[in-house]
Amino acid sequence: MTIKALHSLSIPVLVEKFVEVAVAQDEAILNDDNIKFRRLYGDMLAISDELKSRDGDARSALISLYGHSNGQVRLKAATHTLAVNLKAARRQLESIHASHSLPYALDAGMMLRGLDDGTFRPT
Repeated sequence: MTIKALHSLSIPVLVEKFVEVAVAQDEAILNDDNIKFRRLYGDMLAISDELKSRDGDARSALISLYGHSNGQVRLKAATHTLAVNLKAARRQLESIHASHSLPYALDAGMMLRGLDDGTFRPT
């Protein structure tokens, strides 16, 4: 995904792209395809950065994904909204962690640990 292409997309379309990437990440994880996952990680970061650059930090639009049926979508939405709504994002991470649904619960637990011990600071 090119930055120029992302810049021309509306916020709802960027949220749709975020979902597409997260679902593809989930498939890559389940298929143990680390090369594909790394590429998708860059795509997701580019989408998040584009949302962040919009007026008022449009990453808040990702909060709508907290109820998504896919665990990776919920996890990444929570992770990418920590800086814009820490309390809601943290509650989402706690819910994912408490679900014991792997691998999402483990990732959520690591994120919570990083928040608690200060090794991760949302930006």
